[in-house]
Amino acid sequence: MDTLDLIFEKISSYHRIIIHRHVRPDLDAYGSQMGLAKWIRFNFPDKEVYCVGENDDTLSYLATMDVIEDQSYSDALVIICDTANSPRIDDQRYATGKEIIKIDHHPIVEQYGELNWVDTEASSTCEMIYMFISHAANLGSEMTTEVARLLYAGIVGDTGRFLYPNTTAKTFAIASKLVKYPFDRTEIYQNMYNLELPLAKLKGYLLNQLSIDEAGVCTVKLTKEILNEYQVTVDQTSALVHIYGDIKDINCWAMFVEEDEQIRVRIRSKQVKINEVAEQFNGGGHPLASGATVYSWDEADQLTLALKRVCQSE
Repeated sequence: MDTLDLIFEKISSYHRIIIHRHVRPDLDAYGSQMGLAKWIRFNFPDKEVYCVGENDDTLSYLATMDVIEDQSYSDALVIICDTANSPRIDDQRYATGKEIIKIDHHPIVEQYGELNWVDTEASSTCEMIYMFISHAANLGSEMTTEVARLLYAGIVGDTGRFLYPNTTAKTFAIASKLVKYPFDRTEIYQNMYNLELPLAKLKGYLLNQLSIDEAGVCTVKLTKEILNEYQVTVDQTSALVHIYGDIKDINCWAMFVEEDEQIRVRIRSKQVKINEVAEQFNGGGHPLASGATVYSWDEADQLTLALKRVCQSE
């Protein structure tokens, strides 16, 4: 029995299924988690299916998370989407589930759970969920418009509207099948890229702070004071992470965003692989798009030096 058949068998055999994804979710995390959940709910209406993790206001147009009790895990199948290593799983109660399945497209950092399906050639975990649903269709299941909307949003997010190198002919083929369903693509794009006035003003600040070192590294520090001044939340700053991507001479960039007890780091690159740097600083992700966490501005400077070394070695 191949992996997709095994996943289908596990989903079929459990009454309660709890689906997780990574902390600080993006479109692919939300889309794969909720897309899979809604597919299960539609095709297995008698099952209990929950999605857990912190809600992200910037992604509320896609879905909101469920709140469940600890005891719900005792006899549940746990499926974790779009998460390379266990410390980045949002809601660590996942470990108390009866069985765990990992579905992910990131480079393998850690294998966890009883069943792992990792496809690093896939553009996104949403692309993988579509592949699973297509496989399950041979067993009598169906796709819905809402599932198609969620999976399309995740694919668009992780491919940067089909601009990134992870976009393949297979990705375009899957997208072409998803858009046959009558969901509102314009709404997805508007929610992804429209900026409210406070964010637009912060964007101006970020461009005004632009500085590129000799290695082509650009960094910006958003302290709590700056966020308060512009009336922008930590989560909202994710909408500006690609702001330096079109600027000549920048090889990679990092946005440091101060929270109460830590500093969130969003790292992006045009060609140089930066995910190993992120892994050194409590994070991980894709070769050209990763996240990390540091706990002081001195540690933030150390991360910047690591990025510089990587760029200079290329």
